[in-house]
Amino acid sequence: MGSLAAADEPLPPLRYPPARRDGDIVDDYHGVLVPDPYRWMEELESEEVKEYVRAQLTALLDHPRYRAPFKRARTYFYFHNPGLLPHSALYVQHGLGGEPSVLLDPSELSDDATVSLSMIGVSDDGEHLAYGTSASGSDWVTISLMRVRDKHRLPDTLSWVKFSRIAWTSDGKGFFYSRFPAPKDDDGAPESGIRTDVNLNHEVYYHFLGTDQSDDVMCWRDPEHPKYIYTPEVTEDGKYVLLSVSESSEPVNKLYYCDLSALSGMNAKGTHEMLPFVKLVDKFEAFYGVVANDGTRFTFLTNKDAPRCKLSRVDVDDPQSWTDVLPEDDRAVLESACAVHGDKVLVNYLSDVKYVLQMRSLATGELLHGIPIDIGSVNGITGRRGDSEVFIEFSSFLTPGIVYRCDLSSGSPEMSIYRDINVPGFDRTDFEAKQVFYPSKDGTKIPMFVVSRKKIVLDGSHPALLFGYGGFGMSMTPQFSAARVVLMRNLGFVTCIANIRGGGEYGEGWHKAGSLANKQNCFDDFVAAGEFLVSAGYTSPSRLCIEGGSNGGLLVAACINQRPGLFGCALAHVGVMDMLRFHKFTIGRAWACDFGCSEKEEEFHWLIKYSPLHNVRRPWEKGAGGDQHRRQYPPTMLLTADHDDRVVPSHTLKFLATMQHVLCTSVEHGPQTNPIVARIDRKSGHGCGRSTQKIIDEAADRYAFAAKMMGVSWID
Repeated sequence: MGSLAAADEPLPPLRYPPARRDGDIVDDYHGVLVPDPYRWMEELESEEVKEYVRAQLTALLDHPRYRAPFKRARTYFYFHNPGLLPHSALYVQHGLGGEPSVLLDPSELSDDATVSLSMIGVSDDGEHLAYGTSASGSDWVTISLMRVRDKHRLPDTLSWVKFSRIAWTSDGKGFFYSRFPAPKDDDGAPESGIRTDVNLNHEVYYHFLGTDQSDDVMCWRDPEHPKYIYTPEVTEDGKYVLLSVSESSEPVNKLYYCDLSALSGMNAKGTHEMLPFVKLVDKFEAFYGVVANDGTRFTFLTNKDAPRCKLSRVDVDDPQSWTDVLPEDDRAVLESACAVHGDKVLVNYLSDVKYVLQMRSLATGELLHGIPIDIGSVNGITGRRGDSEVFIEFSSFLTPGIVYRCDLSSGSPEMSIYRDINVPGFDRTDFEAKQVFYPSKDGTKIPMFVVSRKKIVLDGSHPALLFGYGGFGMSMTPQFSAARVVLMRNLGFVTCIANIRGGGEYGEGWHKAGSLANKQNCFDDFVAAGEFLVSAGYTSPSRLCIEGGSNGGLLVAACINQRPGLFGCALAHVGVMDMLRFHKFTIGRAWACDFGCSEKEEEFHWLIKYSPLHNVRRPWEKGAGGDQHRRQYPPTMLLTADHDDRVVPSHTLKFLATMQHVLCTSVEHGPQTNPIVARIDRKSGHGCGRSTQKIIDEAADRYAFAAKMMGVSWID
């Protein structure tokens, strides 16, 4: 089949409906006046190739998918989707050889599949399930309870839960959780619409089975620090509850503990006294995540004086007695550590964006065994010290998924494939994945994965999709994507992931090199990735599409502002576009650790230089943007959703209105003929909890747009 539109066919002049502009709103940032004509949007609540993409993606997703099981008492629990169900269901299985059955199917919680499962917690005896549901992709969660043996749903309902964990006490009588106070206009339904208010005054409660939420015991709050976020966790031995305290998205936390065994039981219903937490770490200086404890001796994964992380131990009876169990590696980043089978710890390293698994001694850190895995990503490890088995979830660009079972009952680990996920119609031997390193603007070597059909000719003719994130210490590791398979197989794309600075691929130093005053490094790294793909012959500017979501949406928007002529298409999902006001909505204040905050004069000057909303310029006037004959913005699709209460929709809406006004509606006969459009999903949020059909529909829309804009032909 031919392409939908010839690459050289001129597009008609663009006519966008003008959005209302309020010229009276001007903010004063440290003496700098900044107009905000679309402020009113902050108050809003919320073809042919497309059908081919949808059909192919539907076919590729129509296969059984499994997550790694976890064990409570003698019962296993796991998530499974047999194919095209809207959401994976939670299954229960008594023993590895038992007959599995559906315990909870989120697809049945609403008629339109817009209610999803956002968290679960099973009691240690395997008798009760607490589960949190979210409506329309919101971060707000409602917790409900179920008895496992007969799947009877209990009347317990807990509202206004957000940024929480379900932490059962070992007696199975109840659990700790975190919530915000109900707002004054509480109608009992936080999911009824998007709320953009700043989230303050997080609190920790204990809920007893079979009681009303109004009877829950308040265990901790700190009115003097309203921005603190609390995450409770009960140790595997049931003796302690730990409280991780954070104030932002920065990888640092305070750490409190309470000895539950010293209390007279969690049975003081109606008490107003908070738990006697002891502040083990009371400074925001490093990250501490508990791995295990033997009595009062705790082992933590931490980045204290170790930007690539290490394991350290302390006796809480002697809180100055910190010692290193497993020192920081010279190059690899210690991503996780899971205490298993008594005195062992399974550690997971990231080395040059490739995972390495090792079994070590929990007591000494000594290497016991290497665990062989292919180049790819470890997406989950489930196991406990009381069990002799561990399950490891793995995938890669060309491996849809494998769940390994690691038997630890003998002297050495015995790995076997427990679940092997196969995709009908996908032949991995048709494709290849490789890692390249390219220089950024300042000479720093940046890793990038390039995945394509085998033996392509590097003549610059291929369409390419370049994906990036670059923020908050998040690492972009190899993952299987059915959508990328369709792009490579049926549209001839080369698909690429650039591991730019700001991520966590090389530890905290790599993260800090792309944050705060160094944020421009992220954009330079991403632009350099595009330039490398062009110079190496993978693609050309007119066939290079860039994509990113959330912080990655900011990345894409900033790059098309700075280098519009380098790209043939841009897809920006749920991006942070207004860098001067992001902290004023929901949990946006927590991102100041990565971005800075406009209320501080020095940081305002960092932000105003790259804030997408404030840097839309007419490329044909400033004489920049790469190719001198392509002085307009690339075809751009901005994606958001009406219930996104993480990055509120006004970010995208204001940026869309600004782009259309500056480049099109305010210019007579301007050269901007490439379309600038938005896709606004209904009853969806920041991305989590979307149904299978919503995932398919969005992918079909955005990639059909890219194919049409870049003149890409469909390949049967």
